[in-house]
Amino acid sequence: GRDLLARTLYGTRISLAVALMATSVSVMIGVFYGAVSGYFGGKIDLLMMRFVDIMYALPYIMLVILLMVIFGRNFYLLFIAIGALEWLTMARIVRGQTLSLKEREFVEAARASGQRPFKIIQRHIIPNLVGPVVIYAALTIPEIIAIESFLSYLGFGVQEPLTSLGTLISEGAAIFEVLPWLLWFPAVVLVSLLMSLLFIGDGLSPAH
Repeated sequence: GRDLLARTLYGTRISLAVALMATSVSVMIGVFYGAVSGYFGGKIDLLMMRFVDIMYALPYIMLVILLMVIFGRNFYLLFIAIGALEWLTMARIVRGQTLSLKEREFVEAARASGQRPFKIIQRHIIPNLVGPVVIYAALTIPEIIAIESFLSYLGFGVQEPLTSLGTLISEGAAIFEVLPWLLWFPAVVLVSLLMSLLFIGDGLSPAH
C-alpha cells in the first residue's frame, strides 16, 4: 500500500546524503592528516603512516558496525562513523602529493620567508591538492553508498521512518518470491547510481 517510486526516490536522496556527508568527513580528516605527515616527514611521517597501516589491517565493516552498536543507530552517527574510517586512502594520496609539493620553489620561498609550517600547509600545500582530492572524493562517494546500503541491508544503517536503497533492497529480498519488483527497482536504481558515479570519477582522472 506504499508508493515504491516515491520510497525509491526518497531512499536515493538519503543514500546520497549519507555518502556526501561521509565523504566530506573523510576528505577533511584525510587531507589534514596526509598533509601534516608528508610535510613534516621523518619520524612523524613514519609514526603517522604506521597508524594508517594498523587501521588498514582492522576489519572496516566490523568497526562501523561496532560503532553503531555502541553509540546507537543514528542517521548522523552513520555518516560520521563511515567517514571517520574512510579517510585512510585519502591520507596516503595526500601524503604522496605533499612529499612532491614541499620541494617546490614556492614552498621553499614561503619557508625562507619565515612562515610557520601549519600556515605553509594551509596556504600553499592544501590549495594545490584540490585536483587529486576532488578525483578521489568522486570515487569515494559510490563506495560509501555501497557500504551504507550493505549496512542498511543488515539492519545497522538507516532505520524507519527513514529509508534508503539498502533498506528497500532488504525489504524486497524478504518477500522476493511474492513481490519480486520490490527488490528489482531499488536494486536497478542502486546499480545505476553506483555506475554513474564511478564513470564521473573515472572521467575526472588525469588519464582522461
